[in-house]
Order: sequence, then C-alpha cells, then structure tokens
Amino acid sequence: MTYTYWADSHCHLDFPDFAEEGVEALVERARLNRIGVMLTISTHTQRLERYTALAEQFPNVWSTIGVHPHQANEDGERDITVDQLCAMAASHPKIVAIGECGLDYHYDYAPREVQHQVFRTHIRAAIDSGLPIIIHARQADDDIIGILKEEGAGTKPLRGVLHCFSSTKALADYALEIGFYVSFSGILTFPKAVELHEICKSIPLEKLLIETDAPFLAPIPYRGRRNEPAFVSHTGRFLAGLHGLDEAKVMDQTTDNFFNLFNKIEGKLHAE
Repeated sequence: MTYTYWADSHCHLDFPDFAEEGVEALVERARLNRIGVMLTISTHTQRLERYTALAEQFPNVWSTIGVHPHQANEDGERDITVDQLCAMAASHPKIVAIGECGLDYHYDYAPREVQHQVFRTHIRAAIDSGLPIIIHARQADDDIIGILKEEGAGTKPLRGVLHCFSSTKALADYALEIGFYVSFSGILTFPKAVELHEICKSIPLEKLLIETDAPFLAPIPYRGRRNEPAFVSHTGRFLAGLHGLDEAKVMDQTTDNFFNLFNKIEGKLHAE
C-alpha cells in the first residue's frame, strides 16, 4: 500500500496543554505536515465522552478507551470490569483499541497490586472485544512479560503495541514473539538514546509504529517544547535513517502497520 502521509499512533489531544490554542489548530498543522491520521488515547474511562467528541469532530482522529496505570487507583477506575470496558469500546465506532494501560514502576502513583489488577482486566477486555491493546511499560518489564504470558495464554488471540518504547531488548523481543508492534516516540531522536537506537534497528519494519505521545517528548529539533502530532514526521525520518531506508518507504510501512493493527479503522478512506 502506498501512502502520502504519516500516522501518529499515540497522542493526547484532550490534555489541557492544548486548551488555549485549540485542537483545531493542531489538527490543521498536522495536515499541513502530512500527518493523515491520529489516535487520541484514553487515560481515564470517565472521560469517554471527551474522547468520542474529539473523534467525531475530526474525520482523521480516532480514539481508545482505557485506564493509564497512574490513574489505576482512582475511584471509578480501580474496579473497572471487563464487561464495562468492552461495552464502552463497542459504544462508538471510532473507539478502536483498549488502553493505554499497563505498569509504571518509575512513579508508582498507584499501588503495584492495583496496577496489576487493572492491567489484567484490560488484557481480558482486549481479548474479548478483539481490539488491540496499547501498553504503557516503564521499569516493569519482567512483570509486563509475566502478566502477558498468563493472561494471553488462552485460545483467543491478543493483539497490541508497546507504546513509547524505552524499555529493554528482552521486552521488545517478547513483544515480537507474540506478534505485537513496537512504537517509538521522540525519545528515539535523542542523541544519548544509543541503546534504544540499537533496539529499533533490530525490529522488522513491518512491526514498527511511530507516535508523538503529545504533549510530551517532543523530538529533535523541538526537544523541550510542547509536543504535537505535526512533529511525528521527525521521528519517522530518524527511524528511516536508523534502518537505512528512504523516508517514503518508512512512511508507507508505518502507516500501513497502523491500519493493520487498528483494523476497526477503514484505512485510507478516512485518512486522506
């Protein structure tokens, strides 16, 4: 498949960082920079209407539903059920994935046992709904692998992506082993991220995604500024250089990967 645009597979358009300027300006700048489709990511299930409103406002914006590990212990989130997640995912045609969810031991904003419980619930919801799961993993690689092995061992397939990858090669290798994608953010462009560069080069192009994680982690040359979807092309070009490929090849493949994973989206029809 040939594309003429990049896909930002992970951003947070609902965050207050964009409130003053307005999301309309961000989406227009993204269009001008050949960003054809964006996935705005859920961090709280109680913000469902906010996510779907954004997806309805823009034909090239889609959404997810899930609980970030930072919010896993909040009222209304810690006791979320598989049935509730599946019902919310089915409630709108532009909700295309479960998450983001996972484990974060760097901040430990939620107790680890609660993070584990909520993560397991999301995995089961992804399996039951048939939607891909978007996983946040920070300093918790062994437990991420262990839980995925336990919860993903059934007869129904589990599909997904490790987002904003900054973990070990062991986690990347396990993700590939179970058929997951690995997504890289602006961190990949940082000069000191040498280990990350090597991991990225080891991953087949057909299993790679790119993202901004906006408003966080702006790539070089915007490091230190508020990030936005328009900047994802810088990560894409850097990734192309690591793999020794031209930009058009990486644009085609990563965008095709986006639609292959988030296959509830009807492909190019909605991105152009």
